[in-house]
Amino acid sequence: MSKGNDTIQKTVTVALLLCLFCSVIVSGAAVLLRPAQLANKALDRKTNILTAAGIDTADKNIDELFSQFSIRIVDLETGLYNDEIDPQTFDQRKSAKNPAMSDELDNSTDIAGINRRERFASVYLLEKEGKLDRVIIPVHGYGLWSTLYGFLALEGDGNTVAGLGFYEHAETPGLGGEVDNPRWKGQWPGKQVFDAQGSVAIDLVKTRINPADPKAVHKVDSLSGATLTSRGVTNLLQFWLGDDGFGPYLANLRTGGV
Repeated sequence: MSKGNDTIQKTVTVALLLCLFCSVIVSGAAVLLRPAQLANKALDRKTNILTAAGIDTADKNIDELFSQFSIRIVDLETGLYNDEIDPQTFDQRKSAKNPAMSDELDNSTDIAGINRRERFASVYLLEKEGKLDRVIIPVHGYGLWSTLYGFLALEGDGNTVAGLGFYEHAETPGLGGEVDNPRWKGQWPGKQVFDAQGSVAIDLVKTRINPADPKAVHKVDSLSGATLTSRGVTNLLQFWLGDDGFGPYLANLRTGGV
């Protein structure tokens, strides 16, 4: 009897049934866990925005803290707000991959190494006593091994850095991965991203910064031993603060045009 059951046909049938059973279990688990994964992803994004803005999140209700912010969609071409797109459902990263919602960049323009730039982007605004206190803009660009995704927080003047943080990257731990080091991130608050002429001036430098240098307000220490990651951070900031990024919007913000 046992010999009759040990056939190639039955072995294949059992294997197929086992594969089908496992695939159903895995698919079911993925469907059931999807809402929790999306909720955790949204919570992590809010936490990173709050942290970049300099808001303490330890032992705090993240959703309650984030409710202080208003989300607006910016047309990157005009630098004006777009009220036709729902900021609650808009997915900026998906729109960057959609040819109908983005533009291909040429090599001379694409200093951040992102290939395509979305036409619309989210900004996060925090007001206090009726005045703009913080504006947080999403930034991304290529480092050494990966694309770094993060948030740059500016004070209400649209020029002074309040904070910078990256929430996703695959840079080398101990080298490019030092973008996560609190001591390095602690250099950013107070820096000025634009010079007196309105040009992007923020830069990561290898040499020791002389506080007496008038340009020191635009300079941040580069990451030790991570030249390409440091250059990537400089490039992505200069891109997203420039004319092809949030430059027109920030110019409008500084002059009261939005």
